[in-house]
Amino acid sequence: MSPSETIALETKVLSANPAGIDAAVATLSRGGLVAFPTETVYGLGADATHAGAIARLYAAKGRPAFNPLIAHVADLAAARRIGRFDATAEKLAAAFWPGPLTLVLPQTAGCAVADLATAGLDTVAIRVPAHPTAQALLAAFGGPVVAPSANISGHVSPTMAIHVNADLAGRIDLILDGGPVHVGVESTIVGCFAQPTLLRPGGVPTEAIEAMLGERLARPLAEAANDDDQPVAPGMLASHYAPRAAVRLDARSVAPGEALLAFGPIDLPGTDRAAAVLNLSPAGDPAEAATHLFGYLRALDASGARAIAVMPIPHEGLGEAINDRLRRAAAPR
Repeated sequence: MSPSETIALETKVLSANPAGIDAAVATLSRGGLVAFPTETVYGLGADATHAGAIARLYAAKGRPAFNPLIAHVADLAAARRIGRFDATAEKLAAAFWPGPLTLVLPQTAGCAVADLATAGLDTVAIRVPAHPTAQALLAAFGGPVVAPSANISGHVSPTMAIHVNADLAGRIDLILDGGPVHVGVESTIVGCFAQPTLLRPGGVPTEAIEAMLGERLARPLAEAANDDDQPVAPGMLASHYAPRAAVRLDARSVAPGEALLAFGPIDLPGTDRAAAVLNLSPAGDPAEAATHLFGYLRALDASGARAIAVMPIPHEGLGEAINDRLRRAAAPR
């Protein structure tokens, strides 16, 4: 099913209060799809043990079936039921869970996560989110929930319920509105292999992970997989997080017809003729920029500009994750 096709559901939007949580649990339990906020972005949730629900999720997103999904769980005890933790994984979980860190681990013998969610791999990607709505939903549901970003695959990730509704209304059952998220980029993904490996930069800065472990993360997979390759972790397709307009990185000027995604003080030639201008952080703060990234890309895309020029953004801290998302948004497609 292509993203342009209509599944023709009535998508409800409910507040993330106890009644909304109850409705979301009931929807997940019958194989439905529920969008809910995490601290990173809004996720599109389905019962991780229900292959039919996961197939619906892939169809709703138009997501390639070889791209594995992250299983979200309420706590470490639930994580241990589906993934095998070594000493490194235990340290990472203790330091950064709940939070925006995903661990890729060998599956346990009794791992209930459906093969469709793991894309046939013998590993499973697991996260314990910190957002109170996600925590309440997972605790009440009592099982793992796969939850990729709640948008059409390849579109800009949603940081507010209105973004989810714009992409997925009529394609999913329920949206829990918990307000805007506060991190704004997806989770960091670390593979707990023979050597801990950075699979995707994200909401936990790489430097913080390396400082805690006392060693540098391996980076053999730092370059994203080609779209024809099977990635070993979520979010590793080269053309991903993409608006409809072309994205031009490290812009030193603004061409006619382009919109500008700025960072810090703006002194680019041509700015006065830009189709639209939004500044991720006038103060040059990567954390502030992360919270605005996807929303501003959506807004500039909606302006009708033929392209989006992006000012240079430092790679330190959360800047690494921001640049990773922008590189994917600019990839040929």
